[in-house]
Amino acid sequence: MSYTTVAELRTALGVGTLYPDATLQSVCDAADNALIPFLWKNEQPIVAHGNTGTVGTLYFNTPIEDVFYVGQSVTISNAGTKYNGTKTITAVDKYSFDITTTHTSDNPRHTVAPYGTAAAETYIDYSTIPAIQEASLMIAISIWGSRQSNSGSAMAPDGTMTQMYAMSNQLIGRIRGLLAPYIDPRSMVG
Repeated sequence: MSYTTVAELRTALGVGTLYPDATLQSVCDAADNALIPFLWKNEQPIVAHGNTGTVGTLYFNTPIEDVFYVGQSVTISNAGTKYNGTKTITAVDKYSFDITTTHTSDNPRHTVAPYGTAAAETYIDYSTIPAIQEASLMIAISIWGSRQSNSGSAMAPDGTMTQMYAMSNQLIGRIRGLLAPYIDPRSMVG
């Protein structure tokens, strides 16, 4: 589910039924794709993995012994079919943890590129936070305006230009005040 609904975007743009739901939904999804990576989540990037028999080891660049624990269920994604899914942690080290995999042969440690993700239980539902919903709507409106313009500028529904280069690196900057309490500190590097 998107943080901005098709009905909300349709109303904000004032386009009535001129555009099909699927077109507006793609803009809502794109807004979420731009926004969600900046939100703080209970997850860590997996940089490498390997296995001995059915014991898979997932490796991290930051210490994780205070993040994950033995017996915890985590959702592994983008780490390969034999690792992906909901798994139970069987051992934790400073920079790695073990899970049971479906491998039948040994594989040495090797890089996961692009990084995979190990996600534990999340304690916040961002879809219920008005500031996140407003930020998503603002991004969706900017995306819509840029789609209607041939110069990368944002256009209002009445055809007037609202801002130059709406899809620039300033996109998230314009909504950072709404996101401030929820921004992942790891997303602010650079």
